[in-house]
Amino acid sequence: MFEEVLFPTDGGEGAEQVLDHVLDLAVAHEATLHVLTAAGPGGDRLTHGDEVAEAVESEAEAIVADVADRAADRGVETVTTVRRGEPYEAIVEYAAETGVDLVVMPTHGRTGIERLVIGSTTERVVRRSNAPVLTVQPDQESDLDYPYERILVPIDGSDCATTALSFGANLAAADDATLNLLSVVDIAHLGLDVRVDLQIDQLKSNAQQFVDDGARVATEAGVDEADITGHVETGTSIHRTICSYVDEHDIDLVVMGTHGRTGLDRYLLGSVTEKILRTASVPVLTVRERQIE
Repeated sequence: MFEEVLFPTDGGEGAEQVLDHVLDLAVAHEATLHVLTAAGPGGDRLTHGDEVAEAVESEAEAIVADVADRAADRGVETVTTVRRGEPYEAIVEYAAETGVDLVVMPTHGRTGIERLVIGSTTERVVRRSNAPVLTVQPDQESDLDYPYERILVPIDGSDCATTALSFGANLAAADDATLNLLSVVDIAHLGLDVRVDLQIDQLKSNAQQFVDDGARVATEAGVDEADITGHVETGTSIHRTICSYVDEHDIDLVVMGTHGRTGLDRYLLGSVTEKILRTASVPVLTVRERQIE
């Protein structure tokens, strides 16, 4: 499913911890690994002067060369690149130019653990990349095993969620994984009206329809019917309900669209997806709506 995988790295501890997972994925799919480091004018580590710029570029070359050596030890073919410019711009532009199938990044790098996603290079890439982006928390306690055995796709009937479902189903079929479909009924906005129970029943019915439709999509994508599990849950916080499901069902990967019913203009910031990226205990793969026809 993945033939060309992009791994942007700054040589930081976060990237180092994610590298083994990237190599496992590349080996499983016999993919070429593109290793990219951004350095020079516009970058986070920019300092003026030709000598300093050359030193930064030399360090960047050493970073990608080290990754290439480790990839070669695993039999993974690599393409190494060093570019000048803002890291997120360099990553998005490179992904678009080369047509990579997947970008893999830690949720934080040199800026520190407290930054997590908001304001980071990773968050900007997730917003702008046309290629799917796999984000991994390098400090997470759970093991990062590949292939994934249990994949979760939260669905809400939106076009973007349907796109994520198609991607998740294809990945589940390729990895022979179990596909979990979850639709969360958000009851936080419901008041004390006497008709609340009727509203909840209708919302549950709609959610069940999303799950049933999703199961049909997954079956058509090649996932065995016995490997598809559907759930409808109610909660006052969608992202907390999803994270609880992840922990309770030992999920290995969450696949989500970068936006749902909030609309295209919201993209990621403030959305359920962004909160999942911040808090999920497992890798999260985000997909933009137009990535799958």
